[in-house]
Amino acid sequence: MNTDILEGKWKQIRGEAKAWWGKLTDNDLDRVAGKFDVLVGLLQEKYGYTREQAADEIDQRVSNYEAQLGDDIEMASRPK
Repeated sequence: MNTDILEGKWKQIRGEAKAWWGKLTDNDLDRVAGKFDVLVGLLQEKYGYTREQAADEIDQRVSNYEAQLGDDIEMASRPK
């Protein structure tokens, strides 16, 4: 995943991140501010993930989120 995507879309993804990783507090999410390495570190700390597990989970969640957004936009643009 391009880490710029996470940083650029952090405001949209932040709410989802709270649902995905319930152990992260609002202060944790504020501290992340879209920074991939900070999020990886927090997932390691709060969930006991390895660095690779945390990075893979972030990649998967963000990819699924973007795919869902694409599906929602495509469906909204179809004629009724």
